[in-house]
Parts: sequence; C-alpha cells; structure tokens
Amino acid sequence: MSAIVLQDRLQKASTEFQKLQGDLSNAVEARQRLDAQLSENELVKKEFAQLTTNNTVYKMIGPVLVPQDQTEAKNNVDKRLEFIKGDIERVEGQLKELGEKSEKKKLEIVDIQTSLQQLQQENQTPAGASTIAV
Repeated sequence: MSAIVLQDRLQKASTEFQKLQGDLSNAVEARQRLDAQLSENELVKKEFAQLTTNNTVYKMIGPVLVPQDQTEAKNNVDKRLEFIKGDIERVEGQLKELGEKSEKKKLEIVDIQTSLQQLQQENQTPAGASTIAV
C-alpha cells in the first residue's frame, strides 16, 4: 500500500476518532446532568415523605405558586424519577458503545501509523542492501 493511501486513511480515521471523542464528551455531560436531576428529585421525594396531610404543596407555574394535591405531586416526582433513570440507562448504553467504537478507532489509527512507519523504513533502506542487527 502506498504512503499516500495510508496517510489518507490515517487522516480519515483521525477525523472519525475526534468526532467519536466529541460524542463521548457530550454523552458524559448528559450523564452528569441526569445525575444532578436524579439527586434533586430524590431529595424532593425525601422531603415529600416527611409531609403530613395538613401540609400544603405548591407548584410554581411561571411566577405564581399554585396549590397542588400532595398525591399528584408525589406521583409526578415518581414519574420524573422513572424517566430520569430510563434516560440514565440509555446514556450509559451510549457511553459504552461510544467507548468501544473509540477504542477500535484508536487501534485502527495505531495500525495505520505502524504500517506507515514500516513503509517509510523500507523506502529508506537502499536497494540490494540488507539490514543486520548487532
């Protein structure tokens, strides 16, 4: 294989690797945001567990606090927790997949670089000369 073809392959693989790294970074950020949302909603759920039937729960709608049924509020938090946990599982799957793709692409880059170095070494050895290791 010629050096030009290998260099083109290396450039393409490097570009793909950089894109995978960007996607991986975005997925990590998404995972961190979901963790923050999960913690916040679990805290709200703990607070709800301490309420008595005499306590009033308010929901903010725009700039206004509107009374809300406790049961409805608790159910909303439970649904939100389920949704967030589902999103976390989805993002975890993306992270795993992107990590595997990234690792494969990294190995591909190393293979191409090795082939390119071997080709360059072969081109530096004069014709008819043999290399002797001492």
